[in-house]
Amino acid sequence: MIRVVEVSKRYRTKQGWKQVFEDISFTIQKGEKIGIFGKNGAGKSTLVRLLSGVELPTSGIIDRQMSISWPLAFSGAFQTSLTGLDNLRFVCRVYGIDVERAHQFALEFSELGEYLYEPIKNYSSGMKARLAFAISLSVEFDCYLIDEVIAVGDKRFSDKCKYELFEKRKDRSLILISHSLAAIKEYCDKACVLYDGKLHHFPTIDEAYQFHTAH
Repeated sequence: MIRVVEVSKRYRTKQGWKQVFEDISFTIQKGEKIGIFGKNGAGKSTLVRLLSGVELPTSGIIDRQMSISWPLAFSGAFQTSLTGLDNLRFVCRVYGIDVERAHQFALEFSELGEYLYEPIKNYSSGMKARLAFAISLSVEFDCYLIDEVIAVGDKRFSDKCKYELFEKRKDRSLILISHSLAAIKEYCDKACVLYDGKLHHFPTIDEAYQFHTAH
């Protein structure tokens, strides 16, 4: 279970303190899948950073009683002067994962071939996305955090990503941050809306989306 209890976040700016959201609460149980709608600037990316542990809340508690991933396919932490394999090895050491098993999986799944052994600075954006997705799935988590990233590469590769995440790991929990009604209805059990500094809860996904589009 992951409990978010009365979490608030604010930042100091040149104009003073900016409150991103205040006293938001929700719980995600093992195997539960929650979608979160929110317009640009609502605080979705901030919430992602708090959930993944990159930042701490200003107040409130995030109680993680199961493991949660970094944002799926996030490549911002890559050391681009190192090879794809070097970056994979670093992640394996941090999480205590068998390097050879992860290496084999990433090589087959990413379909990068010899580029896996090249510096990431030589990758195209699509190649970086493939590597990031492969590394994300090399580590098994209880809950996966997805920030608008489902489609990666061409349709065939995108379908492979969806199979790995939504079929092979369908017993895992999921937090999906998205603007897409279709994606949240397909992959989530319920939805909330981050709006005006609050997290609004609804009995159905359709009602959440109606509120999202109306505001």
